[in-house]
Amino acid sequence: MVQRRNRKMQIFVDADACPVVAIIEKIAKDNSVPVMLLCDTNHVLSSTYSKVVVVGAGADAVDYKLISICHKGDIVVSQDYGVAAMALGKGAYAIHQSGKWYTDDNIDQMLMERHLSKKARRSSRKCHVKGPKKRTEEDDERFAQSFEKMLLMAREKEGR
Repeated sequence: MVQRRNRKMQIFVDADACPVVAIIEKIAKDNSVPVMLLCDTNHVLSSTYSKVVVVGAGADAVDYKLISICHKGDIVVSQDYGVAAMALGKGAYAIHQSGKWYTDDNIDQMLMERHLSKKARRSSRKCHVKGPKKRTEEDDERFAQSFEKMLLMAREKEGR
């Protein structure tokens, strides 16, 4: 398949339980970049700015759909390291909802840590796993700054 030249950059969000959708939309709107929110049928999303795509509830269905439609130079927002790795493989930029950039330099280590953590959880008899810390305004500000920096860098680098 031949990719169209001068294709406009898009932002794709793995939006199932994503706490930064409003921040993404504000920054994207301010920069006139289209956003696509992908979620499964177990989540209800609506947006006045973004296109919302609802995918079947199968395991990883949203992840596979997102990767099938993103292109080189797009931005992918996901907390899933596997999705980030596939996005990087397609030449897209990827960012975690914490604001951490996924890069070719850090993704292998992140995937290995995820694997080791999963292995440790399976071997442990404890079933009391605490969830993530409550999100703060500082977390949102850190994400907003990092995301906007990525968007501007990608736009300049891709000439879009």
